[in-house]
Amino acid sequence: MIASLPPALIWSSATLPLAWIILGILTVQRGLELLYAAHNTRRLVADGATESGKGHYPFMVAIHAGFLIALWWATPPYSDIIWPLAIAFLTLQIARFWVLATLGRFWTTRIISSPSFPRIKRGPYRITRHPNYWIVTLEIVSIPLIFGHLWLAIVFSILNALILAVRISIEEKILQTRHGKM
Repeated sequence: MIASLPPALIWSSATLPLAWIILGILTVQRGLELLYAAHNTRRLVADGATESGKGHYPFMVAIHAGFLIALWWATPPYSDIIWPLAIAFLTLQIARFWVLATLGRFWTTRIISSPSFPRIKRGPYRITRHPNYWIVTLEIVSIPLIFGHLWLAIVFSILNALILAVRISIEEKILQTRHGKM
């Protein structure tokens, strides 16, 4: 795929392992998000919230861990980078942080809820339902394509769509029990 693009759209990283630097930053970012999510989950459960949809969660974790492992496995450290896609991915990170900032203490990787929790309708939630899932979906497409891995983008997009169909169904039922706006 990379070979067919105009040279101006490709960053040649022959002297700098930029591909692995990008993957390293992504991996650290995801690890920090997991710590933040675990902290929020513990606090919300301590406040009386409960977890729903526990059965799908190990599959979701396996998909996302497998995605990172596949990226590391398929991407040599000095891979060329398609810079417009890298810029698109950076833009998605701004949107990701907007979601995290909007949800604040309610952001987790699990479905943790209580009828007393507000239904958040500000920030990106004014624009679309489940904005984090839109962002994750676009990331799963864009990250592999940055390095020319079309097959990774396709395989993990399908897996992500399957797990999101389950997850969003559960979340929609839970959200119906929420009151108020925030």
